[in-house]
Amino acid sequence: MQSYLKKDTLDIADKEVYDIICDEHKRQTDHLEMIASENFTSPAVMEATGSIFTNKYAEGYPHKRYYGGCTYADKVELLAISRVKQIFGCGYANVQPHSGSQANMAVYAALLDAGDKILGMDLSHGGHLTHGSRPSFSGQNYQAFTYGVEDDGYIDYEKVRYIAQIVKPKIIICGASAYARVIDFAKFKEIAVEVGAVLMADIAHIAGLIAGGVHPTPFGYADVVTTTTHKTLRGPRGGVIMCDDPDIAKKIDSAIFPATQGGPLVHAIAAKAVAFGEILDPLWKDYATNVVANAKTLADVLASRGYDIVSGGTDNHLVLVSFVGTDITGKIADEALENAGITTNKNSVPNDTRSPFVTSGIRIGSAALTTRGMGENEFKQIANSIADILDDVNDTDLQQTIKTRLMDIAKNFPIYEQATQQRSNT
Repeated sequence: MQSYLKKDTLDIADKEVYDIICDEHKRQTDHLEMIASENFTSPAVMEATGSIFTNKYAEGYPHKRYYGGCTYADKVELLAISRVKQIFGCGYANVQPHSGSQANMAVYAALLDAGDKILGMDLSHGGHLTHGSRPSFSGQNYQAFTYGVEDDGYIDYEKVRYIAQIVKPKIIICGASAYARVIDFAKFKEIAVEVGAVLMADIAHIAGLIAGGVHPTPFGYADVVTTTTHKTLRGPRGGVIMCDDPDIAKKIDSAIFPATQGGPLVHAIAAKAVAFGEILDPLWKDYATNVVANAKTLADVLASRGYDIVSGGTDNHLVLVSFVGTDITGKIADEALENAGITTNKNSVPNDTRSPFVTSGIRIGSAALTTRGMGENEFKQIANSIADILDDVNDTDLQQTIKTRLMDIAKNFPIYEQATQQRSNT
């Protein structure tokens, strides 16, 4: 009997999808990826993501599976767990969450009842949908209260304390998707202890910086920590939950499986293990240091060109630019920069009166271009190009001129050279 397994490579098996992937490869190569939540994985991480583990179903946990044939699934999951525990110095890690949002959902499912109070950062001030925003499950299933930033763009921890004392939340969430300053985990812990709340740190954006020692760690303060595995960790898309409390760990395991997820994505877990191995390389500290230095250069140049940088600068990998009080919208700026080959994202900013589909700001990140090897000189050129575009967002001719210039910079910092050569020969 013949096999029904098609063994053609993608370019032969499905030329339509192959061409789309090639187009995306060219876009990532030619454009400057500056979305703060994006990065470039290594070819090894991509190879693991596309590995034969995609065929394996492995409900449950290592040595406690509901399916047979999990010997090697157990090995790779235990390796991923061991490596992430070594990176962050924690006692427990669950590497099965499919995303950061599902990691957060599982923590809530483990530690809250429906209708319990949570306190997180306001989405328009830099928080995340899963920190209590109304459109999210977190704002629909729980009583969500928020704190934000002050006019200077910084969190006022005494105001957070005041809100927490009134609300008496069961969980306080610290961490953000668009906050450019150091998060004081010790202050948050003080507040949580005072009101009897669990402290959850969502470090999705800054995890790679923590791993590199350029941002304080939440461990020793937070009761539970969640993160994505992409962004500054430079791994595959996915999530992780960590803690040091055995009782919380047991509840989280049950909240992931069977409460909120079925079988884990073993191929993604294998890719996480590869990424965690890369982070254990001593060079990671240099990478994290350069990510922050490049972001600071970006913020300094844009500020010198007259643009309003929320909080006046940055301590991490992102820069938040506000257009409040001007005719520019985040949507307009995003589109103008995209036309010039710079990929950012429109973003709500403090005191924003525009809708989330328009916004009054943009968020710019340094992690992906730092991965490509760009440094201070390149970031100065790029920042000035961004300012040139924002000075006249309607000048499409200027945008095309700048795009040509920036493509020359991009060519000096190639990514996935082998893949580029393979495709050019096809």
